[in-house]
Amino acid sequence: MNERNVKIHVANLRKHFGDLEVLQDISADIYEGEVVVILGPSGSGKSTFLRCLNKLETKTDGEIIIDGVDIYDKKTDINKVREDIVMVFQHFNLFNNYDVMGNMTLAPTLLKKADKEEARANAMKMLERVGLTEKANAYPSQLSGGQKQRVAIARALCMNPRIMLFDEPTSALDPEMVGEVLAVMKSLAADGMTMVVVTHEIGFAKEVADRIIFMDGGYIVEEGTPDEVLNHPREARTIDFLNKVL
Repeated sequence: MNERNVKIHVANLRKHFGDLEVLQDISADIYEGEVVVILGPSGSGKSTFLRCLNKLETKTDGEIIIDGVDIYDKKTDINKVREDIVMVFQHFNLFNNYDVMGNMTLAPTLLKKADKEEARANAMKMLERVGLTEKANAYPSQLSGGQKQRVAIARALCMNPRIMLFDEPTSALDPEMVGEVLAVMKSLAADGMTMVVVTHEIGFAKEVADRIIFMDGGYIVEEGTPDEVLNHPREARTIDFLNKVL
């Protein structure tokens, strides 16, 4: 991990929905090649924080800099930024009327103006990476939940991103399918992908995270290495949460 290269800089981030304060003064730096896992109870602001990082949610206040670019500057093309910071969603968000290959080549050909044959060749490489080359011509309705999520990850990789955001990528899956998705994510982490992962998978956090951020009530309550946060938590709220989930 190159600690001198900050990929994501967040300062004093606030997000309100009407009178509801979902994020309250969040500040964090995420470094190149770092895997940051965000833990916390439902309603703690984890997913909102993640969605603010690529402007799927609009901040109320604060600063978000991605790779040196202020994503709220009026001159910033957010669609260009999103080519480098891709998101994998809880419910896959595949296009049901496209087959797997169509899902994977759509954005590279439309947004990056990639040659169609080149895009198909790259898509096959990414499918091979997630172990699904035989599903290139299948439609989402013909895939299991675990396969859909692996296709969603492969589709994101087709954009050649610098940063990947994962919003509870295994929570919609049957338990026996969770492992196959986590295995792909572990391999990405091993290759040095910068990743921010909202998840309830404590085992994954323990094994793969460089840092864990524990959120509650719209605040960062505690952060540190997996050993520090999971084995030696300092804050009462973290201890209470871990007692319920471990």
